[in-house]
Amino acid sequence: MPDRPVNFNSAKGILMKPESPINTIPPVIIALTLLIVGIEAVLQLANQGIIGGPQGVGWRLAAIQEYGFSGAVMERVIERGDYSFDMLKRFVTYPFVNAQLTQVAFCAALTLALGKFTGEYYGGLKVLFIYVLASIVGAVAYGLLAGANYPLFGGFTPVYGLIGAYTYALWLRHAEAGQNQLLAFRLIGFLLAIQLVFGIIFGLISDAPPPPTWIAELSGFVTGFGISILLAPGGWTAMLSRMRQRG
Repeated sequence: MPDRPVNFNSAKGILMKPESPINTIPPVIIALTLLIVGIEAVLQLANQGIIGGPQGVGWRLAAIQEYGFSGAVMERVIERGDYSFDMLKRFVTYPFVNAQLTQVAFCAALTLALGKFTGEYYGGLKVLFIYVLASIVGAVAYGLLAGANYPLFGGFTPVYGLIGAYTYALWLRHAEAGQNQLLAFRLIGFLLAIQLVFGIIFGLISDAPPPPTWIAELSGFVTGFGISILLAPGGWTAMLSRMRQRG
């Protein structure tokens, strides 16, 4: 039988499985994933001394210093009015410099999986917008609340933004099916529980407290969920209509 296009005009489409999953991944998601993996590949080669010579070992730290975010960056932007490219770029570049290979693997896999599902429902460009906006809002929240001592880097903040968008799509799906909409929040609850456990373990084995990256990640989730109300099919009007019908 010839392939049939999958209808994603409603939130039900978020759970429908196309026959060719690779072909349904938006190109922008593939590009983001390749960028994440490509940067890590360069840093791994440098760490092994294959490229960069003796200085290659320090490329990751140099990348964090050059492209990472911190409360100090926020202070320079707000208090000194430093809106230079070097400062502003950090709001969107920090997700592409990760701490280690394991983090990259998780970020790349989640970006592909969540990008596929959300891209089928919202569209590739909207997913890119969610990814970037979650990165920016997460950085702002982190800069305002976490202080200047802990740098922010790694791709989990925009991934949590995609989780927020995915959660909203599931929330709509459960509403249409007459199911408990709180079930849509199982994924974020599970991830936050894991993060809490690892934070406790890290605190027990280390004298230094773990960096409060959860501020950025939770802000990214809220951003992804909130902006999806406007980006979902029908947008805010459809949302109000559903609320009136339930009322």
